[in-house]
Amino acid sequence: MKKRDVEVVVVSDLHLGTYGCHAEEILKYLKSVRPQILVLNGDIVDIWQFRKRYWPKSHMKVVKYVMGLIAKGVQVYYVTGNHDEMMRKFVGFELGNFRIVNKIVLEIDGRKAWIFHGDVFDVTMQHSKWLAKLGAVGYDILIFINTLVNFCSRLIGKGKISFSKRIKEKVKSAVKFINNFEHTAAQIAIANHYDYVVCGHIHQPDLREIKTDKGKTMYLNSGDWVENLTALEYNNTQWKIYRYSDDYMTHKIQLDDADEMPDNEVLFKKLLVEFDLKTNR
Repeated sequence: MKKRDVEVVVVSDLHLGTYGCHAEEILKYLKSVRPQILVLNGDIVDIWQFRKRYWPKSHMKVVKYVMGLIAKGVQVYYVTGNHDEMMRKFVGFELGNFRIVNKIVLEIDGRKAWIFHGDVFDVTMQHSKWLAKLGAVGYDILIFINTLVNFCSRLIGKGKISFSKRIKEKVKSAVKFINNFEHTAAQIAIANHYDYVVCGHIHQPDLREIKTDKGKTMYLNSGDWVENLTALEYNNTQWKIYRYSDDYMTHKIQLDDADEMPDNEVLFKKLLVEFDLKTNR
């Protein structure tokens, strides 16, 4: 399958290391594109729920494939999130074309894109982190149960259902939180004259213009790879939401053991060694 050339790819909320993560689908998507810039916009590895006993081979393949992209010259930004907040200790780390940051502003075709994870707007994260972590465990259990239910549903010829989506749609406080999140991000972007504000965190893919009495901006959210399996792509002056469910050609990509190591094994190992040296100084 020929890879699609894309100027900027933004993925977030992979939650590698949890039962809900769709690692094989993520890898197939990454193998289907040839980005100039890849932004990993937070919650990539779920360090909150990381367990040595649950780290499937497919999850490690994703990490190694991204390292392979770095070795091949793709500009990769790792934007820290709340589930991988431990990475914030290494903000400022830079190795060739790989950087760890809390936020970035990209100049794209003369316009400014402000990219950050979004947990800074989450009151629970700021004041009751233990409650947020408890909620994360509950969410992972819900996704696990949902997976079993959907497996049984497929056996009897029924379609997929999403418990968490139904909860978000039905619970007024959840709807209000999402609306407040989006408008807060947009207002700050407008105040700082950013043309685009790009977030993750709330697992709600979106792309729309938000106007206030102060101006307007384009609000974008990359969604997640637990339920929605979505990403953001920028190419030829346009942003779009990529949906794995609609990309039948990518579904056909075959994964094998060759995906575990990038083409240049020496460069890959060098990246690992240098990262270890720099973060342990």
